[in-house]
Amino acid sequence: MQKPKTLKPFNTSKIKVLLLEDVNPTAINTFKEQGYQVETCAKTFVGQELIDKLRDVHILGIRSKTKITKEILDEANNLLAIGCFCIATEQVDLKAAGKKGIAVYNSPFKNSHSVAELVIGEIISLARQLGDRNREMHNGIWNKVSRGCFEIRGKILGIVGYGHVGSQLSVIAEALGMRVYFYDVLQLMPLGSARQVETLDELLAMSDFITLHVPELKDTRGMIGAREISLMKYGSFLINNGRGSTVQLPALVDGLKSGHLAGAALDVYPKQPTSNGPHFTDYPDLLDCPNVILTPHVAGATEEAQANIGLEVSTSLIQFINDGTSLGAVNFPQVGLRAIREDDASTARVLHVHQNIPGVLRELNKIFANHNVEKQYSNSKDDIAYVMIDVANVSFTQLQSLYDTINSTEANIKTRIVY
Repeated sequence: MQKPKTLKPFNTSKIKVLLLEDVNPTAINTFKEQGYQVETCAKTFVGQELIDKLRDVHILGIRSKTKITKEILDEANNLLAIGCFCIATEQVDLKAAGKKGIAVYNSPFKNSHSVAELVIGEIISLARQLGDRNREMHNGIWNKVSRGCFEIRGKILGIVGYGHVGSQLSVIAEALGMRVYFYDVLQLMPLGSARQVETLDELLAMSDFITLHVPELKDTRGMIGAREISLMKYGSFLINNGRGSTVQLPALVDGLKSGHLAGAALDVYPKQPTSNGPHFTDYPDLLDCPNVILTPHVAGATEEAQANIGLEVSTSLIQFINDGTSLGAVNFPQVGLRAIREDDASTARVLHVHQNIPGVLRELNKIFANHNVEKQYSNSKDDIAYVMIDVANVSFTQLQSLYDTINSTEANIKTRIVY
């Protein structure tokens, strides 16, 4: 059986990678194994400093703090791909990246178990008021109480958003004796004995604990406000380890100070500091609320999760750079061709990102009319289209001519050749 041919750009040692925000070493090692040049930095950059760092970079790796705007992308003329080593992608202007032919990747589920475990820990901590007892002990206060402290066995957990995290959480919670209900905009198959309810209001009214696991969308911004909190059980708890925009914090503070809510746990906030240090100063009212657990966006921050994310995202980026496969890109047409065989020494792959307008493929086929095209696969997403063409028996001179001709077409966004 023939082995797949390893496709690479003209010289992988010229591919430059910039990894910010302390991306896991698994990614660094994976890139270096390909011969890429890798620069790492534990912090992030903003404005002109970030633009300057990106001038000769082909791959950018970030987490959630670095903001990639259209203005920054417009200056990053060598950038081919961005890896978000996390779930979130809202820190990147995805539309602007697509229009520049820059593919964006993330890791939508590799930290799901870490997030689910933290929620379980928060449920138990809130039910037993462990945060308050811990703070009191550190202040020299011995306060052995049972009032307002409960077992979680038999309690109802309401999960808003039954995706990768929500579904894993339901299994763990059920194993601890909780009764699990969930609300999702889609009709989904429950795991175990979990049950789906028809409306968010129904879930809020019946649950002892509400935990939020929804993406940041127009419909989810501010979805938990004064009205929703008033619908929750008296003495219930709210947990948000999803998106900071989901909960209206003034309404949450009112619910906590009035006693309607018995506690809350927050790992994300509408406005978050861009670096570590004494910068968490925007929500002083939260600090005065009883039985509130505040963490600095660490739900997915475990060694295991970050190692898995590092491997997944770096592998996707390498596949895109080396053979053009865009499967898994969040802003890009999904395109992937089967591997070129090892003995196809004279076969190359042309990768062409172009505007999604009529007539482009007709023009491309004219360009390739006198060449031996073995495979061709095209797909589109919104305003962007992407075509992969494998051409056999082609010389380097012919490849250069093909590149120059395609690159000069009116609809061209970005053209590359790998072989």
